[in-house]
Amino acid sequence: MTQAINPFHAGLLARCPACGKGSLFSGYLKFADRCDACGEDFTKADAGDGPAVFVMLVAGALIVPMVLVVELALTPPLWGHALIWPPVTAVATLGLLRPFKATLFALQHANDAQEARLEK
Repeated sequence: MTQAINPFHAGLLARCPACGKGSLFSGYLKFADRCDACGEDFTKADAGDGPAVFVMLVAGALIVPMVLVVELALTPPLWGHALIWPPVTAVATLGLLRPFKATLFALQHANDAQEARLEK
């Protein structure tokens, strides 16, 4: 099937990278086996650990400066940081993980990526 939708657009909307209509996920982070709109097979590609790496980099780049600003501006006690930053980090990482996972999957689909194989 030809690529009908931009992979970044499909990833951000968590839609099928082939038709742009069906849902890519059957759960919060579990890929569906097939597109419910066009029947595209989603079992052939997997985003692996790539999304988690990108999420850690992006969340860290956003949260660490915020921690420094709060520390320098307000100087809260250590327990204040312990109350504030774990929930902020959890929300940021869980909020970013689904679109990053969907986008990497859509890019794999658009580029027809496959597992590496050793040729003899």
